Amino acid sequence: MGNVQILLRQHVGAPCAPIVAVGDEVKKGTLIATPTGLGANIFSSVYGKVAEIKEDRIIIEPAAEQPDEFVPIDVPEDATKLDMVKAAGVVGMGGAGFPTGIKLNINLAETPMGEIDPEINPELPADFKLDCERGYILINAAECEPGLEHNIRQIEEQCDKVIRGVKYCMEITNADKAIFAIKKKNQKAIKTLQKALESEPAISMHLLPDIYPMGEERAVVRECLGVNLTTTQLPSAAKSVVVNLETVAKVAEAVDEKKPCITKNLTVRGKINGGNTAHVFMDVPVGTSVGELIERAGGIDGKYGEIVMGGAFTGKSTDLDAPITKTTGGILVTVEFPDLHGANVGLLVCACGGNEERMREICEKMNGKVVSVARCKQAIENKPGAPLKCLRPGNCPGQVKNNMQFKKDKCEYIIIGNCSDCSNTVMASGPKMGLKVFHQTDHVMRSIGHALYRTLRVSKQVSQDIDF
Repeated sequence: MGNVQILLRQHVGAPCAPIVAVGDEVKKGTLIATPTGLGANIFSSVYGKVAEIKEDRIIIEPAAEQPDEFVPIDVPEDATKLDMVKAAGVVGMGGAGFPTGIKLNINLAETPMGEIDPEINPELPADFKLDCERGYILINAAECEPGLEHNIRQIEEQCDKVIRGVKYCMEITNADKAIFAIKKKNQKAIKTLQKALESEPAISMHLLPDIYPMGEERAVVRECLGVNLTTTQLPSAAKSVVVNLETVAKVAEAVDEKKPCITKNLTVRGKINGGNTAHVFMDVPVGTSVGELIERAGGIDGKYGEIVMGGAFTGKSTDLDAPITKTTGGILVTVEFPDLHGANVGLLVCACGGNEERMREICEKMNGKVVSVARCKQAIENKPGAPLKCLRPGNCPGQVKNNMQFKKDKCEYIIIGNCSDCSNTVMASGPKMGLKVFHQTDHVMRSIGHALYRTLRVSKQVSQDIDF
């Protein structure tokens, strides 16, 4: 194992401040950095010595021996479950990184239902009420990004731990029901859950179609509860809290074992020696390098395009020396990029995919020339410079106007970053105008053996019957 690099910002909020010095001996679970505002505690994930402290990270030289034992979180005997989650530094492990101790610090029984916007909820009456007295924990098990498999693997292999974590989240928030949101294609995991929930009447499942972005937080609320939230409303407006599948398992570890958040589950996949099947690694020490994990998966197979950290839609390019964090979900090695030979390119930026900067990077790697930029008509900027939010995640009314703009701007190609449905609407008119379409995920999809995002070939509705 090479040096472990622990980034000081692995969460929404400000970077943490180091509380160790160069030369200090640390163990698994030693607290090494604490929040300076919104944030979450950061711990050493290995036994070793602090080798260097930089502005954005603490570098630890691991010891030769790495015992399984860890330093438990330091909480008083009368600590609440919420206290334990906060002390353990648990964050949203699905990529968002919001501190879980803050997210769960809500009494859903006393949280009023928010206003339902009639424009995006035309089918709901103004006095709509949820079928729940106190509130819901919604477990995001959608594994939204294509090609990733570690969330589903955790259900299959650690279902008991996951259920315990869900029940703790319900207890902390005073929710009386919980719903797993999971894609219907994951039959083994669904059967595992079905058996585990036989004795849990307050916990159920909602089956999702295999389209992107079913794991977007407001999409989970819509699919499970039937309520479309506005782009500024939190799930609490529907008396709910959405928690990622891996996150609820970390909640169970914090409560049952007093274990700090020091490991990450993730998927390594793509242009790897031995084929493009998923390599799932569980409990990887935070701070492990991308290169080390790729080597564990078999190493890169020849020339490649780029390495993506995260998912194909929302991930970013990275390098072999970069460390994984609490929020890293995937490491994807891609095939080489096609060469557009300087052709004019339009970028269609969507709230569901990469931002404009990421799409410009992809265009540059394809040797294209950006001459036009447009936004998906549903991409809302709530505040100047804030990340875009989709008005109706996964449901798109059309993109003809943007395609007409690209044609007017003399684009030969367009690169889109849209969801399954928006991509479908692009294809309804773009090619007819002579526009050649690339999706920002194409190089990743080709690398993992997944269908390209073009025409939508599956239904956006699935039966809730477990008929397999």
